This record gives sequence, C-alpha cells and structure tokens, in this order.
Amino acid sequence: MRLLIAGGGTGGHLYPGVALAEEFTTRRKGNEVLFVGTRRGLEARVVPDLGFPIEYIEVRGLKGTGLINRIRGVARLPWALIQSIGILRKFRPDVAVGVGGYASGPMILAAWLSRTPTAILEQNTVPGVTNRILARIVRSIYVMFDGSRAYFPPGKVQVLGNPIRRQLLENFLRSTEQTNGKFNILILGGSQGAHAVNLRMVEAAAQLGEAEDDLRIVHQTGAKDETQIRQGYGELGVEAEVHAFINNMSEAYRRADLVVCRAGATTLAEVMVAKKASILIPFPFATDNHQELNAREMVDAGAAIMLVERELDGQKLAAAILDLYRSPDRRQTMEQAAGRTGRPEAAREIIDACVMMMERRP
Repeated sequence: MRLLIAGGGTGGHLYPGVALAEEFTTRRKGNEVLFVGTRRGLEARVVPDLGFPIEYIEVRGLKGTGLINRIRGVARLPWALIQSIGILRKFRPDVAVGVGGYASGPMILAAWLSRTPTAILEQNTVPGVTNRILARIVRSIYVMFDGSRAYFPPGKVQVLGNPIRRQLLENFLRSTEQTNGKFNILILGGSQGAHAVNLRMVEAAAQLGEAEDDLRIVHQTGAKDETQIRQGYGELGVEAEVHAFINNMSEAYRRADLVVCRAGATTLAEVMVAKKASILIPFPFATDNHQELNAREMVDAGAAIMLVERELDGQKLAAAILDLYRSPDRRQTMEQAAGRTGRPEAAREIIDACVMMMERRP
C-alpha cells in the first residue's frame, strides 16, 4: 500500500504527518510513504533526515500576504496542480492525506481529481483556509477537538486526536513517578511569539519565594532568548536549567509537575498524552485566534488554566503557579482530565481509517 502525505511548513503541520508515516510503514512490510511539500518549509530539512522520500511543488500562501503576493500565489496554483498530477502519476498512492500547509491544497485537489481517496488532518479548533476549502471535496476529516465539527460538513468528521511521533509516545507511556522530590516546572518557550512568555516567567520567578526550596525550573527559551533568560534567573539568584532547545522532550515532560506553554495543537497533544497539568498562554496573533480557542477546549475539559497575554504580568503568572503548587489534589484532577482528553492511539486510529478507505476504493 502507498500513502501520500501532503503539507507541512511548520512543525505543527509536519510532525503529525511524520507520526502517520511511522505508523504506516511499521505496520506492514512493503508499505510506502511519500511526502509532498515545499522547499521553503520545515519538511525540506526534516523529512530527508528521517529517511522518508519527499517531492516538492511550487506554491505559496494566499492569506495575509498582501495583494501582490496573493496575486503571485494564485498565479502559481495551475503549475502547482500540474506538478501534483505528475507526482500522483509517478507514485500512484492508495490514499492521500493533507496535514495542513500550502502544499496540501494543490496536492489533495489533484488526488481528488484522480479519484484517489483523500482525507485531511485539522490540528486546531478553528481550521485554516486550505482545510476549509479541501473539506468540501475530501472523504474524511480527522480532528483533534470536538469543537472543530462546527466548521466542517457533517458526516465527514472523526475526532481521533493529533498523532504524536512514536519515540515520544513510547516514552510518554513510561512511569511518571518523580525522583527528585521537587516541584518541577517545565516552560516551553522558543516558538513563534514566545518571547513574552520567557520574560513573564523570569518576572514570576522573583515572586515564587514560598516554593523556593521545593522548586526546579526547566526552561526552553529558543536560541534568541537563551542568554537573556539565563542572566535574568542568575540576577534573581534562582536556579534554573535554561536551554535553547530540549532534545529529550519526553524526559522533560516525564519529570514535570506543571507545564507553562503556548497553546499550539502539537504541544497540547503532547501535554494531554503526557497527562500534565498546564498553564496555557495563547499566542495572541495566531491566525483566527486559534490558540486561544485551543486553550479554551483544554480549560473546559478541566485540564488547564488559561492566562491571556494582554492581561499577563509576572505577578499573575506567579499567583497561578503558587496556586497549583499549594493544591496537589487540583493538579491531580487536571492531570486526569488531560489524560482523558489525550488520544495516544491517534496515529493508529487514523491509519486504520485510511486503510478502510483504501480497501473500499473501487
């Protein structure tokens, strides 16, 4: 069987596709996967390193890019569609799945025109423009949040979760017993717009004196903020592990009692599967405010606290952290809610659904 995975651009789109590819290729000997993306996207660097083949098409985004760039983007679409048809004729997939991003549009349209079974993944509560358009033609739509149903045609949507890479998933499912006797806070900055989160956490650290002897901070800052944030903690006399990026994320999650992070879909999927209480600070400039809507789904499930960035300062963040530090029962309740919301079998269930489409194909 052959699976085509189209899209990428960002990790939030790409890594769920990688999780599907891992599940599909390890399920049965001889299964083949082909990624389709753009040379500017993250997929151009990541996919070859993971050992999966990839083809590229020339396509650009159409939303929020200015009139001239939108015109150029529209002008490129016919050529992108022709390229996509050529890829289909060469690879001959049994099913094509769009994971979001520029490349998924022309590729999934071409697959639909060739009568290949098609599906899309939507990781956020509010779908992007590409997925809203593709929803009209694909057979199946796999979503992470139940709230996404309102944006798609009824009868096509299945709430199966957001696929997580096999290595992370296996480590998440290990014992979560703590070994250092500390209250462990994991701060995940370093992605788009996380500078404010980094600064607010340093401000909050100055006001966590009550928990000082029990506190352990692990802070992922991103490369740009690493030096500044490390100096900030040092000036306060606060011990903190500061990293530009954390390579072993599963171990970082395993040790954490509390996660402070943005509300991107991939991060939330990891937090839920890792069964962690969280304080979410949505990126305020995310398209269609989707991060705040993602966070509200978590809050409504009882799995998280949301703090809106425009109202946030170090004092409010410190107060939220201390409240959970003093309330282990509440943290446990949030962890249980996160676990109920998480879908560790998302990759397997989505591939099961794709295989059913393959088998039903005339």
